[in-house]
Amino acid sequence: MKTCKKSVLALSIQASLLAAAMGLSPAVLAQESDKDQAAEETKLERIMVTAQKRVQSTQEVPISIATLSGEKFDALFAGGEDIQALSGKIPGLYAESSNGRAAPRFYIRGLGNTDFDLAASQPVSVIMDEVVMENVILKSFPLFDVAQAEVIRGPQGTLFGRNTTAGIVKFTSVKPTQDFEAYTKATVGSFGTINVEGAVGGGLTDELSARISLMNQNRDDYVDNGFTGEKDFTGGHDEKAGRLQFLYDTDSFSALFNVHGRKLDGTSSLFRANVLTAGSNKLNENYDRDTVYYDDGDGNFQKYDNFGASLTLEFELDGMTFTSITAQENADGNGKGDIDGGVRIDVDFDGTPEEMGPGFIPFGAVTEDQLNDLKQFTQEIRLASDTNEALEWQVGAFYFDSSFGVTSIDGFFGKTDVYHENTSWAVFGQTTYNLTDRLDVTAGIRYTYDEKSFWVGEQNIGSPGLADGFPFVQDYDPINVDDGQVSWELSSNYRLTDKTSLYGRLANGFRAQSIQGRDVAFEAPPSVAESETITSVEVGAKSDLLDDSLRLNGALFYYNIDDIQLSAIGGATQGNQLINADRGVGYGFEVDAEWRATKSLVLGGGFSYNKTELKDQNLLVAPCGSQACTPTDRPNGAGLVFIDGNPFPQAPETILTLNARYDIPVSTGEIYLYGDVARQGKTNLFLYESMEYHTNGNFEAGLRIGYLNFDNDYEVALFGRNITDEDNLKGAIDFNNLTGFVNEPRIIGVEFKKSFF
Repeated sequence: MKTCKKSVLALSIQASLLAAAMGLSPAVLAQESDKDQAAEETKLERIMVTAQKRVQSTQEVPISIATLSGEKFDALFAGGEDIQALSGKIPGLYAESSNGRAAPRFYIRGLGNTDFDLAASQPVSVIMDEVVMENVILKSFPLFDVAQAEVIRGPQGTLFGRNTTAGIVKFTSVKPTQDFEAYTKATVGSFGTINVEGAVGGGLTDELSARISLMNQNRDDYVDNGFTGEKDFTGGHDEKAGRLQFLYDTDSFSALFNVHGRKLDGTSSLFRANVLTAGSNKLNENYDRDTVYYDDGDGNFQKYDNFGASLTLEFELDGMTFTSITAQENADGNGKGDIDGGVRIDVDFDGTPEEMGPGFIPFGAVTEDQLNDLKQFTQEIRLASDTNEALEWQVGAFYFDSSFGVTSIDGFFGKTDVYHENTSWAVFGQTTYNLTDRLDVTAGIRYTYDEKSFWVGEQNIGSPGLADGFPFVQDYDPINVDDGQVSWELSSNYRLTDKTSLYGRLANGFRAQSIQGRDVAFEAPPSVAESETITSVEVGAKSDLLDDSLRLNGALFYYNIDDIQLSAIGGATQGNQLINADRGVGYGFEVDAEWRATKSLVLGGGFSYNKTELKDQNLLVAPCGSQACTPTDRPNGAGLVFIDGNPFPQAPETILTLNARYDIPVSTGEIYLYGDVARQGKTNLFLYESMEYHTNGNFEAGLRIGYLNFDNDYEVALFGRNITDEDNLKGAIDFNNLTGFVNEPRIIGVEFKKSFF
């Protein structure tokens, strides 16, 4: 023992002498060590993404990408929110819906589609576990046990295909592992909100693992019917979902089987009559979040079922990886709405209402929509290089087949059935060449063929409410359209330093032609929009600064869309017609930042500016059919207005998001505070501009105070979503009166989570 002590003493003396010889004292060495440790504690984690269908650091991909995961992601959905909770939480990303939780509409960099029909096509693609969710009902599959969400901005036509002209929202579920993992989470909150979520997984054999994830979200009806006097009439939801995964994994082969399902019994958007006043976009005295005035609509219910399965196979070959993804998605359901948002009772059908309100309602309007037997099949195969060579490449093929029917039941015209079929196939390739250690160039190309068919089914007799009681006849020939397009991209990434890179990207993509049969239900012909094509250029910088404690990414972009597809909704025709404008342009920038200021304090957020403009000097649309609004566009003298120069509908000009987390260590864990804020800039709701149908300054904030116990792996937190209970106008219906619908109410709750390892 004495010898050991002498050795240690000798080493200490030698280290001191060496330090002295170098001009360093032991105290200085200790300070340097403390600095190194402090720098290590404030380093941000490296974020990996699959935006180019291979795992890469987000800092190395020449595309504007933002991610959400872990605590930041979970906080947004603490109150049982649906997928729209992502809206405004990432710069450049917006979402809204006039169909409640069932059919979200996404917008990236101002580009989206306001079409509310169940057959609507969108320029933002939603990818869940590597499978495209094309139909709007599939896009609304609930989010639980999610590993990461990626928002990939700008056209992604080369690797992901048509209908990605705005970008992609991509979700990846937590996968099975050989290690045992489990958690259970329960939330109790306002309006009888009870959410339960959990997962368990682990190895079954040395090569086979499994994971099962379950979710149930419930909220009681909390909105009264002021017309009937019924308390707790509507507003609630009950949603159940589950996912079962099996992963077979060896050194040279893996197979991932994913089966999932969802059952929704909820409430569609609650339309509220005359909550705006002519000449103003402010909610007026007719608005009461806790009350509606309905004489029809069955409480604006919605009921949808989803079921799907996918099989992903990966084979490791000699310097290559072969991937096959086969998927089937099915959905059915229906929803109903009191579209006029109020009461209009005319018992004698003489044009004189027996009762009406709130405000003037020209006629009653109620509609039920049914999605019938949706079937979507997709198959993708890819062959990709898997080496450390300077040249990286991948080639592949994709097949898509979808069919479904839509039934519309109108309170006046009766019932209409229409049917849609869509088949598409594509071949693609992408290659990246590392010219030097700091400079690489990526090029990609894809050819896509897309074919759509539409026909009208047998029509039923009109509503018994019709004055004449006779059936109406609609006889429209089937519609068949097809198109073949080449999409491409060229990008370059230059590592200016080890911590900063600059990139540029030029990309092209297209949204395939669309067919809309919604107006057939109202004795009007279906409409067709030709394919739109986009060319986008962006430049950006990505950097990890201050010893990797500050991540700062930014991008400037400009895009031009030829034959941009638009939906002319409402107006004097009360319709939903597809049209093409000559051009649409958008430009702006986005900034994403995260800074671990200290070991205990993390600040984050971002800002986006999106300027959009329609370019078509001769394009006319009908403004509000109710005649209650105040259009500001130039009229043509025949009841229509010119929309040349107008912004895209539902395109926020700015989005600001901020978040902060501060923790206080305690003996067994930590107490933390987390808050987030989102502010939405000026947003026009329709193709035309008016004094009523726009918003500016919509704001929401969330707050979370929790305790994490590291010894026993549990967490308890008090949270609030929309903590200041903001009443934000989200959308409107313009053909009957000044109808609007708003955001979700404030939810206060307590959450408990227990993890097992």
